[in-house]
Amino acid sequence: MSQKPSVLFVCVHNAGRSQMAAAWLTHLAGDRVEVRSAGSAPADQVNPAAVEAMREVGIDMSAETPKILTVDAVKASDVCITMGCGDTCPIFPGKRYLDWELEDPAGQGVEAVRPIRDEIKKLVEGLIAEIAPR
Repeated sequence: MSQKPSVLFVCVHNAGRSQMAAAWLTHLAGDRVEVRSAGSAPADQVNPAAVEAMREVGIDMSAETPKILTVDAVKASDVCITMGCGDTCPIFPGKRYLDWELEDPAGQGVEAVRPIRDEIKKLVEGLIAEIAPR
């Protein structure tokens, strides 16, 4: 049996976009994909508006905490997805790198976060179809 694919989502603060993407991937793919998220300069907490926006669609991210991006996390992942932040993710041969241009929800209310949440869902659904189809 082949090893399940692993995905690492990276944004600067690991407080909004990458957390929502990780939550969507976990929610939609279940245990078919290993999911990680991290940031180059992690915030103190996950963006409350992002937590609220995800709660509206039945996904609880309230227990998540921002994590620092490590070389090991990149090495352990098959796909590294950066989120429009120009982050310098360490590059390793044989890994796949994607950049999703997404508006930064930092400092915005839940109204501004909803369209970002929905855009991330579409991107995650496309990713699942590619790396972990049923």
